[in-house]
Amino acid sequence: MRVQVQGVLVCVGIVLGAQSAAGQSAIPNGSVSIVQQEQTTNESPEPAGIAELRSQGPAGLYRFLKNHAQELKSTTGLPTPSLRKKLDALCKQRDCHASQLYWHTNFAKAQAEARASNKLILSLRLLGNLDEELSCANSRFFRVALYPNAEVSKYLRERFVLHWESVRPAPVMTIDFGDGRQLKRTVTGNSIHYVLDAEGRPIEALPGLYGPQAFLQHLQRANALWQQTANLAGQDRHQALQTYHQQRLAAIQTAWVQDLQSAGIQDVPTLRALPASNTPTAVDAAPIAVTKALVEIPLVSSSMSLSVLADQNRTQLNEATQPQTWGKLASFHADLARLDENSKSLMRSKHSAYRSPEQLAKTVQTFEQAMAIDTVRNEYLLHSRLHQWFVERNQTDTIAQLNEKVYAELFLTPSSDPWLGLVSPDIYSAIEGDGIQLQ
Repeated sequence: MRVQVQGVLVCVGIVLGAQSAAGQSAIPNGSVSIVQQEQTTNESPEPAGIAELRSQGPAGLYRFLKNHAQELKSTTGLPTPSLRKKLDALCKQRDCHASQLYWHTNFAKAQAEARASNKLILSLRLLGNLDEELSCANSRFFRVALYPNAEVSKYLRERFVLHWESVRPAPVMTIDFGDGRQLKRTVTGNSIHYVLDAEGRPIEALPGLYGPQAFLQHLQRANALWQQTANLAGQDRHQALQTYHQQRLAAIQTAWVQDLQSAGIQDVPTLRALPASNTPTAVDAAPIAVTKALVEIPLVSSSMSLSVLADQNRTQLNEATQPQTWGKLASFHADLARLDENSKSLMRSKHSAYRSPEQLAKTVQTFEQAMAIDTVRNEYLLHSRLHQWFVERNQTDTIAQLNEKVYAELFLTPSSDPWLGLVSPDIYSAIEGDGIQLQ
């Protein structure tokens, strides 16, 4: 059996199928070669006639859907391969027949549409390309659970201009069974949705996979925040954003405590209240008078900043939440991770040849349970840190800075490491050259 990995990535997020929790195939006696895949462009060749429709934006997609309404009518099977190919190229999203959403891959064009339509931008950053089958795992889950969801797709279509950009290629693992059979999987990865105004300034960010209803709630909150801050400028705008994210950070920590209590966890930590984002602490005030500060700083060290308190609260809550506890916490929010009939129909149409109705029902149930866990973990562990960064204005003013920080510090896959943790000089592989191949 031979295993080949194209590109490299540390696994983050939920794992379904034959991959292990560490994001590596649990296959004994396999040889692994790692090949750095070349970066593919977002602008792949399009079928004849589609380029003109795509240049018209969402209006071109609407025209195509209207002209092919009868062919797309079926809810039990996939459209013809030719129709799917054309629609995916027009939308720049794989399985666009299920979501019918138009995605920009040129950010300047997305900004222009956002200004003209007075809408927010939802910008997805992912590994691989959204219009390819083997993009990173989270983006594939988005295409099944989020974008086809009737409520989510309607809200996105009405309130947002959609854009995606590839951070780097999606690492692809090929398992050769030696008898003519091969199995291809990505080594997963993490994706993030950024909510931006028409100027490209971040106002919110949703890390990883959320259940459809949780995702929709966050989009609605972000839209309300934008409505409240759209006419603000300068310090007034910054203060309004900081206040919102401070309140959301506090709400997450309160909800986490309540979930632990509901789960019957003993010794739930007592959290320290977070200071308001516009309220100076004693630590902030003490250095104003230098001589006085020499005496006071040791005395007020307990009056810690929001950043220190938030980190301490999160650490205590995480320590109180054992690995097996996440499933119980997720069960309290299971309704936020239910697939609607559109998503279930897409799953059936793609897998009915390989799974019985009973197996598909079990697959749906397992996926919903895993998605509920991801929803809670992403909200409590990752989203809370993003809220904290917004309060601190810690590299959140531009999408480029924020995205670099997210992949380096939140997803632990920094751009500075070309192998992203999969190749370590401290680990002996007993393979010549550590199995690295450069093409």
